[in-house]
Amino acid sequence: MTEQKWTSERLPSFEGRTVIVTGATSGLGRVVATQLGAKGARVVLAVRNVAAGEEVAATIGGSAEVRALDLADLSSVRHFADEWEGEIDVLINNAGIMMVPKRLTTDGYESQFATNHLGHFALTNLLLPHITDRVVTVASSAHRWGGFDLDDLNWERRDYRTERAYGQSKISNLLFTLELQRRLEGTGRRAYAAHPGYAATNLQSHTGNPVKHALMALGNRVVAQSAEAGALPTLYAASQDLPPGSYVGPDGLGEYRGSPTLVGRTAVASDPELARKLWTESESLTGVSWPL
Repeated sequence: MTEQKWTSERLPSFEGRTVIVTGATSGLGRVVATQLGAKGARVVLAVRNVAAGEEVAATIGGSAEVRALDLADLSSVRHFADEWEGEIDVLINNAGIMMVPKRLTTDGYESQFATNHLGHFALTNLLLPHITDRVVTVASSAHRWGGFDLDDLNWERRDYRTERAYGQSKISNLLFTLELQRRLEGTGRRAYAAHPGYAATNLQSHTGNPVKHALMALGNRVVAQSAEAGALPTLYAASQDLPPGSYVGPDGLGEYRGSPTLVGRTAVASDPELARKLWTESESLTGVSWPL
């Protein structure tokens, strides 16, 4: 008998569970928040645009709530964590930016690395004493796009390339998950990563380059799967009993589309020593240390 493909219809009940989803006003984050809310979760939308978040929360209903969080501003991350009370069952580090022109955050860091990695690194560590089950960080098959330079994370010496900077931030997500899981051993908590394949969202619409916009818009129409399908690996990682440290992605050709399955990662993104070094550097850059 052929094994049934996993879909959101197979999500278990989340009644009585609290889930934080970063970047939940659109795209994958909105789908994840909506699906978990439909299963009874208390969903907290951690978003930059609170008004947009309130509109999404109204469609989810139930106990959905919105809290302000700007991952590109470490003071905002600290404020979010300081205001938190009570347990968190699942933290989903979903928010991200992709292939944007070079700019620095208020803390002085390259925006893709800061938003996609440093903000979530700080948020996870600050909230970890509250987390009871798991952390799911959304990575990308784009981690295969380029190298990783631990000595130039902020792109101060290299010529800035939007694609390579994005790829480096996604390698960082995977290295973070690897080291986080190592540190969580024996605590009853787990760390997972997931990627959506090629999903049609507005993530690809901020490059500042009209040619790239046109190409990616075409790809969204011809190649990409829907945001609903792209959210499945994250929902799978958030709900299933998987080996600690697992990476989930689509099972189709090139991992562009398909049903959730366990997938591999590059040697660089699997390097435990590099993961430890990145963790130490991230602690230095954020001023946030391991809390357990």
